[in-house]
Amino acid sequence: MNLKKTGYALGVTGTSLVLLWIGILKFTPSEAMGIKPYVEHSFLMNWMYAIGSVRQVSDVIGIFETATSVLLLASFWNSRAGLIAGYLSAIIFLTTLSFLFTTPGIWKAMDGVPVTDFFVLKDLGFLAVGLQVIGSNSETKKSNPMTVYSK
Repeated sequence: MNLKKTGYALGVTGTSLVLLWIGILKFTPSEAMGIKPYVEHSFLMNWMYAIGSVRQVSDVIGIFETATSVLLLASFWNSRAGLIAGYLSAIIFLTTLSFLFTTPGIWKAMDGVPVTDFFVLKDLGFLAVGLQVIGSNSETKKSNPMTVYSK
């Protein structure tokens, strides 16, 4: 078994499934209200509430996430889709990681140790996958991204 190839495929597939799952959730009223404190304090996203309702903003984010999910899966067969998916993933996960710095009260102390909402921290790993997808699908590599890891 080629562990690099398997790890890449598992990382991309797992990231795609998580994006699909959380993207679909964005179409629910509970998730729309759940992300509101993060979006309204984000210097990257708070402007969205000036042009759309809480539900509309959540729906747009859901569309962005589900489209990225589909493109990530398509990256196994199409390097252009992979390059787009990689950049979209990087945008998504850099934006959510910025919540660590923009959302009031996100950091708390537990027995003197700083902790945060851990669902945001998982995006470090997903950002790494997005960067791998960019690298594997860049214009300098004309082959299938899965062949990059065949060494």
